[in-house]
Amino acid sequence: MADPPVERAALAAELERARADFHRLLASVRADEWNAPSSGTRWTNEQLLFHMVFGYMIVQRLLILVRVIARLPDRMGRGFARILDAATRPFHLINYYGSCLAALFYNRRRMGAKLDRVIGALQRSLQRERDSDFARGMHYPIRWDPYFRDYMTLADIYRYPGQHYDHHRRQLTLATLT
Repeated sequence: MADPPVERAALAAELERARADFHRLLASVRADEWNAPSSGTRWTNEQLLFHMVFGYMIVQRLLILVRVIARLPDRMGRGFARILDAATRPFHLINYYGSCLAALFYNRRRMGAKLDRVIGALQRSLQRERDSDFARGMHYPIRWDPYFRDYMTLADIYRYPGQHYDHHRRQLTLATLT
């Protein structure tokens, strides 16, 4: 039986939902909340907000990676995922400190515009995908992120940043969220 067709409109709506919500969050952060610690992470609210943007930035690179790796023999894709999984500890350190540093540039004044540009690019990419491409996929390092599964299709990659966004949104410590 063939896979059901991918709902481009639903994927596009999910991207737009996060973009609009992010701008509502940015507008609601009080001056004393930017540098307050988030809940369950070592990031401040500002750093975590950037990290939420970063999830979308990463997807731009994952889309390229899945298009390449999906064309390789499965054993190569599995091997690549195992190598990445073995590098989990350095990945988490780079992920943490990278977001800390990047939030200095993509700070409260720049991160909204950055998210707009990234989501705009993802929306355009989504519309250009051939229906058959959504079923292509690759193996992922499952220890890197709770939303990575062993095998993810291109459609799964378009869904991933919304899951990542919602996960971290719950960790923000903003008065408007309580």
